[in-house]
Amino acid sequence: MTTVDPDFVRDQAREARRARLFTRINAADKWFNVLGLAWLTPLLKAAAGDNPRAQMKDVWRLLGVPLLAIALFLALWANLAPRVQTSLGAIPGPVAVWQEAVTLHEDAVQKAEKAADFQARVDKRNARLIEQGKADEVKDIAYTGAPSYYDQIGTSIFTVFFGFLLASAVAIPLGIAAGLSVTANAALNPLIQIFKPVSPLAWLPIVTMVVSAVYTTNDGFFAKSFLVSAITVTLCSLWPTLINTALGVASIDKDLVNVSKVLKMNTWTKITKLVLPSALPLIFTGLRLSLGVGWMVLIAAEMLAQNPGLGKFVWDEFQNGSSSSLARIMVAVFTIGIIGFLLDRVMFALQSLFTFSNHR
Repeated sequence: MTTVDPDFVRDQAREARRARLFTRINAADKWFNVLGLAWLTPLLKAAAGDNPRAQMKDVWRLLGVPLLAIALFLALWANLAPRVQTSLGAIPGPVAVWQEAVTLHEDAVQKAEKAADFQARVDKRNARLIEQGKADEVKDIAYTGAPSYYDQIGTSIFTVFFGFLLASAVAIPLGIAAGLSVTANAALNPLIQIFKPVSPLAWLPIVTMVVSAVYTTNDGFFAKSFLVSAITVTLCSLWPTLINTALGVASIDKDLVNVSKVLKMNTWTKITKLVLPSALPLIFTGLRLSLGVGWMVLIAAEMLAQNPGLGKFVWDEFQNGSSSSLARIMVAVFTIGIIGFLLDRVMFALQSLFTFSNHR
């Protein structure tokens, strides 16, 4: 009769649990990279007992070194900023900028409370009129107070996404056509080379005049100022997506193209089943570049055209010239940079969902 060693069974079960744990950690690593938290993977592996010394080296490289660099930057900033005098006073240090960020947050909360109180009064008034049988006098009165810092952030984000989606809707079909057809590529290439380098500051006056001529409404969801900013973003951000889409489509394996001919696929089936899946990694690379370009273009367009958003906030603070203006501008600079990073992470997350690309 054969007996089973209990220690062997326990060891086998422990190894199986350990293998399952590392499988989960490796699966989570993909999303840690998407979120910019790649340092969590070696930390979890070290906690699970996988060569802690080597894993802690990775933690130091992925987390310690960036934190050290940020600390050095803050130290240099705090030390050098007071020595630089401008027309608005000394450059504010990290503490002053943080305090101004807190002030902007508190101001935004107060404005939100005022807006909510105003809306409650309007609702109460309308309810009273309905009870009195005066339903024809009911009005939806909009709150006209100054937008908060968060409102301006929301306006800029919505504008850049609208312009980016318009650019994508134009660039992807044109890129597919250029990648599939040598004739289409020859027709589009001169236009791309001419218009790609054009600055948003050159497009903005043209867009403003055209929109003003054909669209007179400056109220509601699609105000004229919103369309000017969004279309400027579209015109400047579509080129990376167009170029990368054309390159991705043109780089498809010729054997796959021959298979589509043998199977006698129609054009739509060929594009959806063959072209797009093969070209998606490069298309998403173009989309990430376009969104980054669009975000930079938007801030410049808002500053120059005085359209609502973060760009207008920066320009207003520059014109204001108060003692806190520089600190507020620096808060906006950090906000713009952080939002740009988050937008890129969003596109990388979508790329990870729809492609097998490992680009970071």
